[in-house]
Amino acid sequence: MSEIKKIAVIPGDGIGIDVTHEAMKVLEVIRNIYNLPLDVKHFDYGADRYLKDGTTMPEDQVEDFRNNYDAVFIGALGDPRVPDMAHARDILLGLRFKLDLFVNYRPVKLTDSRLCPLKDKTEEDIDFVVFRENTEGLYVGMGGLFKKGTPDEIAIQEDVNTRKGVERIIRYAFEFAKQKGRPKVTMSDKSNVLRFGHDLWQRTFEEVGEEYPDIEKEHFYVDALTMQMIKRPEQFEVIVTCNMFGDIVTDIGAQLQGGLGLAASGNINPDGTSMFEPVHGSAPKYAGKNVANPLAAILTLGLMLDYLGYSEQNSVVEKAVEEAIHSRNVTKDLAGNLGTTESGDFICEQIKSGL
Repeated sequence: MSEIKKIAVIPGDGIGIDVTHEAMKVLEVIRNIYNLPLDVKHFDYGADRYLKDGTTMPEDQVEDFRNNYDAVFIGALGDPRVPDMAHARDILLGLRFKLDLFVNYRPVKLTDSRLCPLKDKTEEDIDFVVFRENTEGLYVGMGGLFKKGTPDEIAIQEDVNTRKGVERIIRYAFEFAKQKGRPKVTMSDKSNVLRFGHDLWQRTFEEVGEEYPDIEKEHFYVDALTMQMIKRPEQFEVIVTCNMFGDIVTDIGAQLQGGLGLAASGNINPDGTSMFEPVHGSAPKYAGKNVANPLAAILTLGLMLDYLGYSEQNSVVEKAVEEAIHSRNVTKDLAGNLGTTESGDFICEQIKSGL
């Protein structure tokens, strides 16, 4: 019998709770049909817990995840009752940094041409992945304020780039391209202006790229990259970039495929526990109203299954989602008339039917 894979589930806030419920419903169906050795445990970290007793993400819990779990599935975080979003920052960013989840993996795949905002683009035109460096750059929180609140205020935000951090995300992108048979890797930076940090990206990309002679290497400054994503997205296979640019580029990619309601992501440490999250917001005003689109959460579940070694089951999930979109058995944002629960039910029934 295969070794049991342990999964921690943090439903999050707002609609995060609603869509995570649907993803777990799909997981249960998959687990039962394929007899997968999965052990799932739910944790109540989120705004409600924070407001109750001040708990965000205990350090011993991080260690528990690191030592005893294969993956963490997390729903959207954010609640207006916590204006500074302290709990969301400590839970989400805390796990990213403390578990060293240096790979942010965002597939961009159009499943139905009617969902793409670009004219005359088909499913064959939009199918690429973006790898965003996830633990460095402008998001490390280094900097400070001087004379805050005065006309002379100074705000400094440090952009941190290390050879280790840059090399490992670039190498991961090349390895992915090699393993998946994707012929090109595109690196994006702003080295014409950010002459120090992004010079490191340029040199590292060139040096690591020499180890992959069969893969085409391409570079775009980030402003040119975003223009090309709109003009000719079919040219891209694998994109790798820094933390901040990756944040922006991946949301453009999400819109190309039909919106954040279809945007799945993985935060990966290849040698440890990884975390998976749909990237839409928590939309508290829609929570509990059975209107949220659960497909991003369900696709994220598929990514997690693939990471755990169940690529066949990931394909099953993807096909069920594609059928839901094509047949319009989806929520209103995708031109359907189903609720959150009914959308999840349709996916489950598709999987049970063997597609």
